Amino acid sequence: MRAVVQTVGRASVTVGDEVVGDIDDGLLVLLGVTHSDTVETARAMARKVHELRLLDDERSAADTGAPILVVSQFTLYGDARKGRRPTWTAAAPAAVAEPLVDAVVAALRDRGATVETGRFRTHMLVESVNVGPRTIVLEL
Repeated sequence: MRAVVQTVGRASVTVGDEVVGDIDDGLLVLLGVTHSDTVETARAMARKVHELRLLDDERSAADTGAPILVVSQFTLYGDARKGRRPTWTAAAPAAVAEPLVDAVVAALRDRGATVETGRFRTHMLVESVNVGPRTIVLEL
């Protein structure tokens, strides 16, 4: 599992004309799933994101109650080392990935986090205002 985590002043996800996820002053998490990921990987990623000391004064979402916007992004497993056309073979198929993204969201909520999400398998407009900017890549 791979995540790009950014501190944001605000972030939202729009599908068509509908805002499906929206946060202020929190974390935007772009989340990719690969073939070897499991529910345990999802729980570990949720714990890592929630406790990551990326916010002001080296605090975490667990410390501050900052909201988290989770957006599934299979393209995090794109491979463009050969040629100009990326391959997506390392990305888990939707039938595998969607329940694991849902497991990350559920585990974050179980930990007490306020979580908004994108909408799986749709064309999403993701907007964010980065703070810092602070961005980190997590891989489990």
